[in-house]
Amino acid sequence: MLTNKYVVAASVVGTVLGGGILLKDYRRSGNGPSKAMITGKTVIVTGANTGIGKETAMDLARRGGKVIMACRDMEKCENAAREVRGQTLNHNVYAKHLDLASTKSIKEFARSIRKEEEHVDILINNAAVMRCPHWKTEDNFEMQFGVNHLGHFLLTNLLLEKMKRSVNSRIINVSSLAHIAGEIDFDDLNWEKKKYNTKAAYCQSKLANVLFTNELAKRLQGTGVTTNSLHPGVADTELGRHTGMHKSTFSSTVLAPLFWFLVKSPKEAAQPSIYLAVNEELAGISGKYFNGLKEKEPAPQALDEETARRLWVESAKLVHLDDALKEFEAP
Repeated sequence: MLTNKYVVAASVVGTVLGGGILLKDYRRSGNGPSKAMITGKTVIVTGANTGIGKETAMDLARRGGKVIMACRDMEKCENAAREVRGQTLNHNVYAKHLDLASTKSIKEFARSIRKEEEHVDILINNAAVMRCPHWKTEDNFEMQFGVNHLGHFLLTNLLLEKMKRSVNSRIINVSSLAHIAGEIDFDDLNWEKKKYNTKAAYCQSKLANVLFTNELAKRLQGTGVTTNSLHPGVADTELGRHTGMHKSTFSSTVLAPLFWFLVKSPKEAAQPSIYLAVNEELAGISGKYFNGLKEKEPAPQALDEETARRLWVESAKLVHLDDALKEFEAP
């Protein structure tokens, strides 16, 4: 039977091989993260109860940061936060409820952060749903687009005020190499008209991550806040639980041996997020895409400025961003 790590590898690698990406690109890396400490800084990591998010939170807690682990499942999140506190001896690690499939939950989370935290220095938008069935969010968005893009779009915008109070604060958006197969369908962003394709929906959401990053970087020029996106690599995490590839005899007998050398542990796959969060030489670097620890050029459609601008406008309409910001500004 194909294990979960091969499910993820097969899904993502299978998506991009047709685009001419070489297998060696998956594990390229540069210098590892620095030994910089972040004592006194406040960090938010979404989807931090398991996998890459948990390992990211663990590392940043070891560096002395105040880490807020933002998750939907509070039981798992509390257990993960307890483990991080125990292993790092950093007691400033907290579990906090955040359901990215609910704009109500996002606003509640952001409101509490704005009330309780003096500043937010690092925001790592890590949570994701991959190739799930045709589910809808609480607000009737297609689940992958809703969680992977719209949820983080709203959350980030609601936290910008706090981030602008910090010196050199950073926003890191975890995308995927699968963005190269993505297309933004402005006529049907939420798959209400065409037949649902879970793979295409995932790729669209990951392309949206990169486009959002690029447009956000432009809007943040001169504020001291930077933002970058990344592909973490194919990791052995729970992300591929919806793909169903483990049921395929072909996958288990043919594909598995091909992918074993591509799959990273969650700790390895967390390194790009950590790198973008702490490395001193990245101060001031914004609007870039990283494959692993290397800055690389994303797919051509991810560099289209008009698409990025239009996606921002459409996303703002869908989540009623202007109303939400006015709500937060009200006394």
